[in-house]
Amino acid sequence: MQIKPLSKYLVLKNVEPEVKTKSGLFIPETAKDDKMPNMAEVVAVGTSKKIAKRGVKVGDWVIYSKYAGTEVDVDGTKYMLVAINEVLAKLEK
Repeated sequence: MQIKPLSKYLVLKNVEPEVKTKSGLFIPETAKDDKMPNMAEVVAVGTSKKIAKRGVKVGDWVIYSKYAGTEVDVDGTKYMLVAINEVLAKLEK
């Protein structure tokens, strides 16, 4: 099954946070900051002119606010449906 977002929505695939530091120490669940925004990869975009205007396309990495969007499960993979106005930033190399 495939998700095709309507209008101003993006389909994002979340990045799992690191549970181990570079030096090999494990980070406990209680030490993670739940107030930080989420980072995700854009896997599909809607047809809205707002999305094109902001330059977001498939394959980009974005940061969106913690309580934005709706989580969906498609064939065992979790995705987020997020409106373009809930995207805070686009990551660039």
